[in-house]
Amino acid sequence: MIMYVRFNSSHGFPLEVEEGASVAELMEAVGRLRGAQPDQLRVIFAGRELHSDATLQACDLPEQSTVHVVLAPPTLVLQRTLRGSMDSLTRLDLSASRLPATSIGLAAVLEGDAPAAEDTPTRTELKPHSSFYVFCKTVCRAIQPGKLRVRCIACKQGTLTLSRGPSCWDDVLLPGRIHGVCQAQGCDGRTAEFYLKCAAHPTCEEDTSVALDLIMPNVRRVPCIACTDVLSPVLVSQCAQRHVICLDCFHLYCVTRLDERQFIHDPAVGYSLPCAAGCPDSLIKDVHHFRVLGDEQYERYQRYAAEECLLKMGGVLCPAPGCGAGLLPEQDQRRIQCERRVGLGCGFVFCRDCMEEYHEGECRRRTAMPAGGAPQGYVLDEGAALRARWEQASLETIDETTRPCPKCRVPVEKNGGCMHMVCPRAQCKFEWCWLCRMEWNRDCMGNHWFG
Repeated sequence: MIMYVRFNSSHGFPLEVEEGASVAELMEAVGRLRGAQPDQLRVIFAGRELHSDATLQACDLPEQSTVHVVLAPPTLVLQRTLRGSMDSLTRLDLSASRLPATSIGLAAVLEGDAPAAEDTPTRTELKPHSSFYVFCKTVCRAIQPGKLRVRCIACKQGTLTLSRGPSCWDDVLLPGRIHGVCQAQGCDGRTAEFYLKCAAHPTCEEDTSVALDLIMPNVRRVPCIACTDVLSPVLVSQCAQRHVICLDCFHLYCVTRLDERQFIHDPAVGYSLPCAAGCPDSLIKDVHHFRVLGDEQYERYQRYAAEECLLKMGGVLCPAPGCGAGLLPEQDQRRIQCERRVGLGCGFVFCRDCMEEYHEGECRRRTAMPAGGAPQGYVLDEGAALRARWEQASLETIDETTRPCPKCRVPVEKNGGCMHMVCPRAQCKFEWCWLCRMEWNRDCMGNHWFG
């Protein structure tokens, strides 16, 4: 497999290594090419220093990944404690921080008598990837799975080792929340800068993508609010019910509302839409999510947004067919001319009151819109809306798989194994039976061990 190596923040060079190679073998190969001792090298990827005895596969280094290799001076103190304490940025799940679930804070389960084995850097059994989604604005021009990366905010190099990993989306999106130590020579940077890249193709350092924090894998298998199918990925609204909609139905919802010009102009958010069920206080706050429309429809969305902003400012749009230029006349000006300018304007003169060709005297009466207002082309089934609740799926799962410790009452989740439970709370460690919820005893051992 081909890796790209940036040695002491220099320009990257390709390096071919075996598929199952270890980090130590990578260090030896770089040392031979750069005339350095392997034990003096440090390999940094995605905000952490990699174990020398870990495999590249276990460190989530796919084909054509870029790693930073630094020659650490003797006086430089590296944050080795991070090696075993921080999850890889490729395996973070930040969905709960955007969509707070009742399950936050659930204690882990210790099943059986044997203590849980410690994670070792050479493990090859990887826990399931958590996914970020981005809009790739260069190659794909589409919504794609993303990968989270970090760099030093001072030198813009990926040589920063983090003091801790991000625990919520605000840690990723807001600057200055997480710090670390930059290992690049001559840089004393201490602040982390996170960014996302498209995971669908190899990327360079400057090829960043826009984070779409409401789009996530449908790990709870919640049916779509519109088509009722269980699909993935989905967009989860920030309304109180956390309604779920698949991306195809979200695209249809956006196009329908765009055709009806039913988007809402919010001074703080911009031109946006609420939850498809019409829930209050559910406007999508990052309008990049409307990139799901595709280039042509998104261009129309931007044009409508600009027009809506102009109208909110007291402006008007030229009513001449094929024109639609935005104009900002005086407040009490009735006669308006669409002035010809470079590439804009048509010269049409019209009445501000009736938007017809300019005339003296009163305007002709226009036919009133029939009762019922604007057409509503996107209608949802109430039953589907009840089933498509992200939080409800979580509550049902919690009800089936969690019970409070009989002694300290902390919620404990069971995901398999025998009925012998040990409270994971360090101050408790109470041993109890999952079935009878009593202290573990001989009767439980004989009758309830396997249910």
